[in-house]
Amino acid sequence: MSSDGSAFYTKIPVFRDFTRLMDPALYAPLPDDWIIGVADIVDSTRAIAERRYKTVNMAGAAVIAAITNALDGREFPFVFGGDGASFAVSPDDLDRARDALAATATWVKADLDLSMRVALVPLANIRAQGLDVRVARFAPSKNVSYAMFAGGGLGWAEAAMKRGDYAVTPAPAGSYPDLTGLSCRFEEMPSAQGLILSVLIVPRSSDDPSGFRRVIEDVIALVERSPDAARPVPAGGPHISWPPQGMELEVRAGRGARSRARFRLWVMIRTLFAYVLMRFGISCAGFVPQTYLKELVENSDFRKYDDGLRMILDCTPELERELAERLAKAASDGVVRYGLHRQDAAMITCFTPSALRSDHVHFIDGARGGYASAATALKAMPA
Repeated sequence: MSSDGSAFYTKIPVFRDFTRLMDPALYAPLPDDWIIGVADIVDSTRAIAERRYKTVNMAGAAVIAAITNALDGREFPFVFGGDGASFAVSPDDLDRARDALAATATWVKADLDLSMRVALVPLANIRAQGLDVRVARFAPSKNVSYAMFAGGGLGWAEAAMKRGDYAVTPAPAGSYPDLTGLSCRFEEMPSAQGLILSVLIVPRSSDDPSGFRRVIEDVIALVERSPDAARPVPAGGPHISWPPQGMELEVRAGRGARSRARFRLWVMIRTLFAYVLMRFGISCAGFVPQTYLKELVENSDFRKYDDGLRMILDCTPELERELAERLAKAASDGVVRYGLHRQDAAMITCFTPSALRSDHVHFIDGARGGYASAATALKAMPA
């Protein structure tokens, strides 16, 4: 099967019921000539230990923002991983995706003082390993959809990247990706139920796919039906203040070749104006704060699947214990490996190319280590 450009992804039907996540019928294999992109922060554990949570998340979300802007806003499959991101593009989009990825790696090093690995892996090489990349589209609201990935190929591509294979050379010093729309202006979101739980569950091996599916469906059903779990984003949207906590990161994301001092002043004015509108519910030039916040809550990306289940849950200690017990049993049965990480709040990184449209996306992670710390716990388990 050859590529038909970006139209392939948009033709995949969306599903709204997250309990159907593991239904193989929802997933379509990517065309043979597509390419898988992967990126992550080197030694994100140390950055987390230094409490640079927002910076790490900003770097991961920057990959998605840069590729989206390079592709003129067209839809493509991607997944945010906290300290990185993965995506897929057609051959038609490969050059622009490579340039954006290379520029992002350079920007992350120069402006965020983090090292980012980036790689582009031909899907044909993944399938040569007996693995696959299949994609579904989950719509948390009528406004957006997020890609879900299955087949084991994403995990293989990430491992290959960490070995140094398929590496994309960072762009020359002074290069900047187009990160228009990327921001993190909202405050942390404290738990309302007791704790924010980062959950990461992957298969122990490929020998028991039906057993793994049962575990994931059991976990999702437990969370869905429990009154002890909730979306980590408050119903009225997260709190905003001024100056926003992430203002300096927004300055770095948008500066490019311009004077940082002048651009910081522009960001201060822009964020103050946005704060006044949001704080007092003032509509302006087609922007309605109440509508935007409602869409933000609905569009938030707090659960996903990329060869494993990732969730950020606001839950009670009782539900956390029940989840831990079920996962410990599944691990002892040789079906899964998992990582859990507890914290007191969640945080949000936003990609809003236009505040007048409804398709703005919002990436949720734990505010004290999140997915990266859950991955550290998972790696500590027996292979």
